[in-house]
Amino acid sequence: MQRYLDGEVDTVAAGELLGSALRGGAVVYLGGHLGAGKTTFCRGVLQSFGHAGAVKSPTYTIVEPYQAGGVNVYHFDLYRLGDPEELEYMGIRDYFDNDAVCLVEWPERGVGVLPLADIMVSIEAQGTGRLLAARSATPRGQQILAQLSKYETD
Repeated sequence: MQRYLDGEVDTVAAGELLGSALRGGAVVYLGGHLGAGKTTFCRGVLQSFGHAGAVKSPTYTIVEPYQAGGVNVYHFDLYRLGDPEELEYMGIRDYFDNDAVCLVEWPERGVGVLPLADIMVSIEAQGTGRLLAARSATPRGQQILAQLSKYETD
């Protein structure tokens, strides 16, 4: 799936669209440079579950938990992580149960500790906007993207 994002409103809307297909839980990796819109995209995912409050980047806390629409959503930002082993000390595996939605910014910093992503999203600058690309990495991810294509054609 690819989509051109023409600003913050489009980025939030794209997150809401993905969130609408994550009802059974999933691990989503988010790639892109600093300021690409990853946290804005996460705000859209959270809004799809009914979250109406602020969504901040958990750069210093590493994880920000949300309970929205009866779903546990965990927003990770691993930018400041010094070593992937630090994730083991914080009990990272406890967050990744089958029903939780885990949104992971800077997943490359957790290699070897993080579970595989179901969906890998990248947000990159293109012209005056951004290009969002999403691809599946597991059978669950394939189902999610198939559901998204259904939403886009309805």
